[in-house]
Amino acid sequence: MRKRIFIYGAGGHAKTVISLLRLLDWEITGIIDDGVAAGTLVSGVKVLGTAEMLPELRSQGIENVVNAVGGIGNYTIRWNIFRHLRELDFHFPTLIHPTAFVEDTVTLADGIQVLAQSYISSESTVDFGTLINAGVIISHDGKIGKCVNLSPGAMLAGEVTIEDFAQIGMGATINLGVKVGSEARVGNSAVVKADVPAGGRVYAGTVWPPVSGKTRQLPSNPQYRKIA
Repeated sequence: MRKRIFIYGAGGHAKTVISLLRLLDWEITGIIDDGVAAGTLVSGVKVLGTAEMLPELRSQGIENVVNAVGGIGNYTIRWNIFRHLRELDFHFPTLIHPTAFVEDTVTLADGIQVLAQSYISSESTVDFGTLINAGVIISHDGKIGKCVNLSPGAMLAGEVTIEDFAQIGMGATINLGVKVGSEARVGNSAVVKADVPAGGRVYAGTVWPPVSGKTRQLPSNPQYRKIA
């Protein structure tokens, strides 16, 4: 008997999730979204209604859900959805695309999505709710925290630590043994050669630490700490 699951979030990432669930032969019961009209079709899957329907779904025996809200730029949106669904006793299966490769010594928590062509190497650990997009490489002994977002093509060398809620941009490279602190953001194509403090920001296309003493000012947003 096929397991039933529903999707929370009807945005662009939901289309990727739908394709993945179909490949893995899940029965998709529908989508919940607070901002999309009921009856709307997303890749052929119907939006059932808003979060008000969640208790009804649980009473119907549907216990599995996938969080399709990416939360790029603001992880709290994605995390708050996880928290609310947990309070209602929903389960978050870890989903691994058939073309991804995960070594048998890797430890994965619940709620993780490992998308197409990604590779997770030996003795790595990935915590709850992390999104590993297409073409990501996590080399040996990686330590990835909870609700991290690794964008397509991000490359992590061995013994890299990415702490909770950090976001790594497309094509970014993180050097051997580097730690990216909690809630930090690394922009697309950045090269990170040294630790990034919690809440820090590395701009797209730059090298961290800055070369030849050149610095850039961080935005005047208290959630970021000055790292340059």
